[in-house]
Amino acid sequence: MARTRVRISSLLALSAALALTAACGNTPSPQDAKSEGGTQPQAKKPVVVVTTTWEGAFAKAAGAEDVKVIVPQSVHHAPDYDPKPSDLAAVAKADFVLYAPFEPYAAKIKEAAGSKAKLVEVNLDNDPDKVKAEVDKLGALFGTADAATKWKTGFETEYAKLNKEVQAAWPGGKSPSVVTQVFTAWSAKLAGATPVGTYGPEAVTPAQLAELAAKKPELVLDNAHMSTGTVLPDSGAKQVKIVNYPGEDLDLLPVYRNAAAELKKAMGAS
Repeated sequence: MARTRVRISSLLALSAALALTAACGNTPSPQDAKSEGGTQPQAKKPVVVVTTTWEGAFAKAAGAEDVKVIVPQSVHHAPDYDPKPSDLAAVAKADFVLYAPFEPYAAKIKEAAGSKAKLVEVNLDNDPDKVKAEVDKLGALFGTADAATKWKTGFETEYAKLNKEVQAAWPGGKSPSVVTQVFTAWSAKLAGATPVGTYGPEAVTPAQLAELAAKKPELVLDNAHMSTGTVLPDSGAKQVKIVNYPGEDLDLLPVYRNAAAELKKAMGAS
């Protein structure tokens, strides 16, 4: 009987040891947990504060998801906006603050930026090459380079399509002669046209008026956000309103689609 008890005790001890070993073997190590992806903390998405929807669209194209815009899209001339205390408070909590140097409130934005915020000066120009360069730069800063590359691929496809459509609308198959406001020269490029003259951002002087009219442009590509009215009255040139700023959805592509539609309309295409 004593031997039987000893045998049973030994078997119970062996079973317990095996169970403990199996349990230990099935428990993932911290390294294993990370490799499975279930318990590894997600990378924190950067908080990006931008002055206008223009910078916001660049940030979104570069892969940013948490983007706060200071100047409401309803403000027709963004540089006239005076940031509110709540705007400046948002700036202080940002990881990145995007602004353009020509914006009068840039100094206030810089002063309000918190110690952790990285101030990023953005080259606001819808020229396709400059847009792609800015998106690349921001994607590298945000850690979202893959998203930026994906957006650029889609952008290049859409831009090429629009460029082809606008050129197909050239009157008589010939590139139109255009004069552009300095901040809308990108739309002349979209039309496949080389500007014969530029004006702005200041109002056109009588001397400039005479000089530009002498170029006999067919189109005047005006900046909708800084328009001073008809630029070349009595010249016979059609004035086209070009919008630079994206909407509240921070999608840059509609800016090009709208410009293409206005250009085709001005050239007589439906």
